[in-house]
Amino acid sequence: MSRRVAQIVCAVFGVLMFLLFFSGHPTAKAITLAITTQYWQVIAAFALIVGAVSFVRVNVKAIQRRQDIPFRAIGLLGMISMPVLAIGWGIGGSSPFLWVFENIQAPMQSTVFALLAFFVASASLRGFRARSIPAAILLVSAVVMLLSRSWFESTTSSFLLTASDWLRNYPSMAARRAILIGIGLGSLTTSLRLIVGIERTWLGGSR
Repeated sequence: MSRRVAQIVCAVFGVLMFLLFFSGHPTAKAITLAITTQYWQVIAAFALIVGAVSFVRVNVKAIQRRQDIPFRAIGLLGMISMPVLAIGWGIGGSSPFLWVFENIQAPMQSTVFALLAFFVASASLRGFRARSIPAAILLVSAVVMLLSRSWFESTTSSFLLTASDWLRNYPSMAARRAILIGIGLGSLTTSLRLIVGIERTWLGGSR
C-alpha cells in the first residue's frame, strides 16, 4: 500500500511539474520558481543530513573494526569541527572557520587536483595510441589543442592556433551538443518511466 501511495505521489507531481514547466501562465511560472528555489533547498538540506549521518556511521564502524583508524578519525574530526567553528565564531574575515578553509581545505583540494593531473597524463599516454584512423585523428587533435592551450602558445604558429579554434568551435562543440542531447533524452525517458510506474527501483524493488 505504501509503495502504491509513493508511486501515485510521484506520478502526480511529475505530471504537475511537466505541465507547469511548459505553461506560459504567470501563476505557473511563479509556482515553478517557488518549487525550484525553495523546495529544492529543503530537499538538499535533508540530503546533506542523510549524507552526514551515513558518513559518521561508516567511519565509526570502520574505527570499531580498527580499519584505517587515523584517516577515519581525521575525517570525523574535520566534519565535526567545521560546523562547530562556523556556528561558534562565524565565517567572517578573521574567523577560525575561514582560516581552516584557506590554510587546510583549499591546499588539500589543490593537492588532490594536482595529483589527478598525473593520472590524466598517464591515461592519455595509454589511450592516445594511433592504432586506427579514429585514434590517430584523436591523437593529432589532442596534440594541436595541447600546443595551442599551454605555455607553448607563445611559440606556436598561427596555423595551429586557427586549427585549435576550429576544433573547439566545430567538432568539439558538435560532440558536446550530441552528448547533451543524449543526456536530455535519457533524463526524459527515465522521468516518463518514473511517472508511468515502469521504473520502481527507487522504491526498493528489483525493477
